[in-house]
Amino acid sequence: MVTKQMIKDIHSLNLKKYRDESGLFVAEGAKVVEDLLHLMRCKTLFATEEYSASLSYSIRSKVSDIEIVDAAQLKKLSNLSTPRDVVAVFEKKTVVTDVDELAGLPGKMLCLALDGVQDPGNLGTIIRLADWFGIEHIFASRDTADLYSPKVVQATMGAIARVAVHYVDLPCVLSRAAESGAAVYGTFLDGADMYAESLEHNGVIVMGNEGNGISREVSACVNRRLYIPPFPAGRATSESLNVAVATAVVCSEFRRRELK
Repeated sequence: MVTKQMIKDIHSLNLKKYRDESGLFVAEGAKVVEDLLHLMRCKTLFATEEYSASLSYSIRSKVSDIEIVDAAQLKKLSNLSTPRDVVAVFEKKTVVTDVDELAGLPGKMLCLALDGVQDPGNLGTIIRLADWFGIEHIFASRDTADLYSPKVVQATMGAIARVAVHYVDLPCVLSRAAESGAAVYGTFLDGADMYAESLEHNGVIVMGNEGNGISREVSACVNRRLYIPPFPAGRATSESLNVAVATAVVCSEFRRRELK
């Protein structure tokens, strides 16, 4: 039975303060929830009787508690205007926090870094893009939107289970990565044409804030400045790309080069 306290507890997780205190977050919808169930610990799953009956034994065995709810109860629990069969409470992942270990990752693989990306939809989309392009680690400045906010979780479509997001002192991590010889890429209006530059298979790609771009402190750590040119050259066009769209363009080009 769903109690008023359960509903209150679920809605408290809309706030970062309570997510941090409890170590929990909320996910909704079959696609998101089932992706997370394979790789993250689920504390409670609130589901309609029909949805619960559709779950395989292997999925059910990963859930500590399943509460059967009707449509009215699900609506009270949900953050969505149209609830989607299931609301689940998961435990947040433990991620690497050691600065030396994190700074060493760009020398071994391609990573992303986010400098003050504040829109939850952009962050969620970027995490989903990272998952699509096989990027396993994202370094986020501490003023980047919270990974576990409901809007971010929904936008990732389950990718948070496979991509590790590390909230760090970004200039510190990037400067150490650069000192170790890793390529630290950033996108700038005065950068070199991305399509004409050689691109390493490993390194870190920095994407900046929606309005202000990459901050001065983080810019100082970038040793490879890139530019995404409009087409055709010289044509009057938009001032810039949305940060999630720009991330997709850059990541696609890096991975295309690896296939050559």
